[in-house]
Amino acid sequence: MKTTKRYLYPADYMADPSVHVFNGRIYIYPSHDWDCGQTENDNGDQYVMKDYHVLSTDDPMNGEVIDHGRALALEDIPWAGRQLWDNDCAEKDGKYYMYFPMKDRNDIFRIGVAVADRPEGPFVAQQDPIRGSYSMDIAVLKEDDGYYLYFGGIWGGQLQRYKDNKALESAYLPEGDEPALPSRVAKLTDDMLQFAEEPKPVLVVDEDGNPLKANDPHRFFEASWVHKYNGKYYFSYSTGDSHLLCYAIGDNPYGPFTYKGVILTPVIGWTTHHSIIEYKGKWYLFHHDSFPSGGTSWLRSLKVCEITYNEDGTINTIDGTDE
Repeated sequence: MKTTKRYLYPADYMADPSVHVFNGRIYIYPSHDWDCGQTENDNGDQYVMKDYHVLSTDDPMNGEVIDHGRALALEDIPWAGRQLWDNDCAEKDGKYYMYFPMKDRNDIFRIGVAVADRPEGPFVAQQDPIRGSYSMDIAVLKEDDGYYLYFGGIWGGQLQRYKDNKALESAYLPEGDEPALPSRVAKLTDDMLQFAEEPKPVLVVDEDGNPLKANDPHRFFEASWVHKYNGKYYFSYSTGDSHLLCYAIGDNPYGPFTYKGVILTPVIGWTTHHSIIEYKGKWYLFHHDSFPSGGTSWLRSLKVCEITYNEDGTINTIDGTDE
């Protein structure tokens, strides 16, 4: 059965949507693509995004989508180097905290924080990145006991340059039957500005409890997201070079998460990146593809569609290219 999808904002190229409901309205925090004429490479140099816009709507499938304009730009960030990639936003006590990855002046990805009084911004960046932060692709989960920040991506995301939260002399990416490189999670401090603990690995395991292997097409690559459904934690992610969105289920924010299946099959374009929310009794998958740009991987367009669950809590797979 085909799944009805909608391009959310055809007027501009945006991607990597992190989505939340604030004050009864959907707010979308995407990265902002632009035509740089770059040649693709595994470091992602073609993704040269330099600012963030915030979008909002009260009806994801049919309603008006408002662009609230530039919320944060490279030149506004004191420690800026280049490449403002995927970000996310969390609310606490009436303040809004944007978490963003960016390469510093040594070309090392760090995670920054910017603060606003409104969900659409504008956001004011902190003077320095989060201490001990690295890599990219941010997602924040709000829990009763605090906020959990997920991050990490391999290849251009630099996750392979770290082990036990320390930089390696030489990057190491597992291969073959070795356990796949996991993403990371850390609880945030009460002021939302730092890690409250050392980041921990987010393990995706098979039904026997064994970590997925590096050669498994369903292993983690980038684009962490966590949502809750019927009391369970759903960790979803992109598999990168096998171009899938997959998910695993666990009992707490740290995992381990047991692999369950594919949410979205490959889309037009190299990357796939998403978020999942519930709004007014329905569940939605926000993602992107490169169909409107003719397949140009760094010119992506935001999409949305409904997702459905089975009685056992598994998610029905969506075809990435049907309409």
